[in-house]
Amino acid sequence: MSGYSQLYREDLLDNVLPFWMKYSKDNEYGGYYSCLDTQGKVYDTDKFIWLQARQVYTFAKMYDEIAADPDWLEMAQHGASFLQEHGRDKWGQFYFSVNRRGKPLVQPYNIFSDCFAAMGFSMLNKVTNDNVYAQIALTTFGNIVERRDNPKGIYNKQYPGTRNLKNFALPMILSNLSLEMSHLIDEKAAKALHSEVIREVMEVFYQPEKGLILENVLEDGSFCDSFEGRLLNPGHVLEAMWFIMDLAHLKKDKVLMDKAVQIAFNTLDAGWDDKYEGIFYFLDIKGHPPQQLEWDQKLWWVHLEALVCMAKAYQYTQNEFALAWFDKLHAYSWEHFRDPLHGEWFGYLNRQGEVLLPMKGGKWKGCFHVPRALLKIHQSFEQLSKFTQHKNIIDQKKA
Repeated sequence: MSGYSQLYREDLLDNVLPFWMKYSKDNEYGGYYSCLDTQGKVYDTDKFIWLQARQVYTFAKMYDEIAADPDWLEMAQHGASFLQEHGRDKWGQFYFSVNRRGKPLVQPYNIFSDCFAAMGFSMLNKVTNDNVYAQIALTTFGNIVERRDNPKGIYNKQYPGTRNLKNFALPMILSNLSLEMSHLIDEKAAKALHSEVIREVMEVFYQPEKGLILENVLEDGSFCDSFEGRLLNPGHVLEAMWFIMDLAHLKKDKVLMDKAVQIAFNTLDAGWDDKYEGIFYFLDIKGHPPQQLEWDQKLWWVHLEALVCMAKAYQYTQNEFALAWFDKLHAYSWEHFRDPLHGEWFGYLNRQGEVLLPMKGGKWKGCFHVPRALLKIHQSFEQLSKFTQHKNIIDQKKA
């Protein structure tokens, strides 16, 4: 256990965080570059707000849980200042993207910009106790809750009334956001949100006959036999299951914990590529061809969230299947995604496991999934190591 804990901590501190510290900071106009090639060179200067906010969160989180490094705090506040000045429209909604100087490029159609802004400013408030950060986080969180039923608002392209679908991504994110903001949100309101999110994730989107969670269902929770309704997104489910495991651990709910672990196992069984290894990006629950042409690609975040999920499953339950899956995922991920030469991890592989796009960041990949996963895995195995040592001491005393 201590071997994995040390390995993932070292990769975080020696390989990944230094890459972003060295290459991503825009000292002239503020914020961060996310479009970085293999060696860290900037190849596009547009700034994607959700990635800006994720990087704020990442460095504030490292300051809070690894070490109170003033350089990490300064890095987080550097991005927060850019978001405060350029990130929102006049209604307080966060844009999807801006140019290097902070001029808006894409309207705030994507509620996940707001989700990660709330998370980033909340974490900054936690480590600085600055009320300005708290107010931004709480106001943004309120906007998210108000927009839940129609996240895209006026930017929604769907024709109303014909096929109204609910998407899994937002309740998934809210299950984690409510925990990350627990120091700011009223406890009673947080518990109510936890119950609602757990019901949506584990009942509304869950298909008991298959033991799997769908990406989209009709508004009443029923199955929709269409491209969207048949869609399986293994990465989303595996990420959501470790969020649910954290909630189950907090609530001391063994039934919920066991259900989350079993859904994670089912998802890995369904999503694993037996021919080339790795986890498929998208699948059709009926086995039809998915509409996504990139369905068979292997993505960094999918595998990292799977690793976190299995690490937590083993931490919380000591289920040996979780450890076996972790070993399998670890071997694949470290061989194919990690770049020991230039730092960080590649994001996109073809089905065969070859690097498809030789870059470390872009429109969708930034400083978030890799460092967060390395941190979470390090912490899970560290806790397991302490638990094992304590158990051995107790057993020796009993003997």
